[in-house]
Amino acid sequence: MVKILGIVGSPRNNGNTSILVKKALKAAESVGVDVEFINIGSMDLQPCIACDICKSTGECAIYDDMQSIIDKILLADGIIIGSPVYFGSMTSQTKMFMDRTRPLRSDFKLKDKIGGAITVGGARNGGQETTCAAIHHFMLIHDMIVVGDGKPLAHYGGTGIGGAMGETENDEFGLESSENLGKRIAEMAKKINK
Repeated sequence: MVKILGIVGSPRNNGNTSILVKKALKAAESVGVDVEFINIGSMDLQPCIACDICKSTGECAIYDDMQSIIDKILLADGIIIGSPVYFGSMTSQTKMFMDRTRPLRSDFKLKDKIGGAITVGGARNGGQETTCAAIHHFMLIHDMIVVGDGKPLAHYGGTGIGGAMGETENDEFGLESSENLGKRIAEMAKKINK
């Protein structure tokens, strides 16, 4: 069965980004795939220390929750990464997670997995697209297949607005673009895994 993993890099549990990623996963599930949600902001995750041990062993020398995340990533056919927008880019939690995937790049373990981005800013033009692009860059460097939210909107991915907790529940565009992204990722993952 095709599996889509939703990863949120917010320091908040059940914040606006989680709302949109969960909407995307629900839409993906409606297409007939398995889904799983994790929020790395509530996990024990340490920054990369550039020790280069992963280059020789293929494994990270830091023992925290990252290995359980990597195990989930390796089993997934599609990955949605969601991040709030902090100063026009992703959160430090999201970046730390990305940096710690370095052991997966040595032999391109994420090659041909479908990827997409969901971001939430404090205003409609609050850096969502630049944050989506930064997430896309990460995915491209891992040789993943990056998709946007597809028609009828065909944008970078799911982009929402929300200052106060739960505000994205009222953002019709953010909800629609996130649901479209979830469906698109699920459909593409199913096509590739026929």
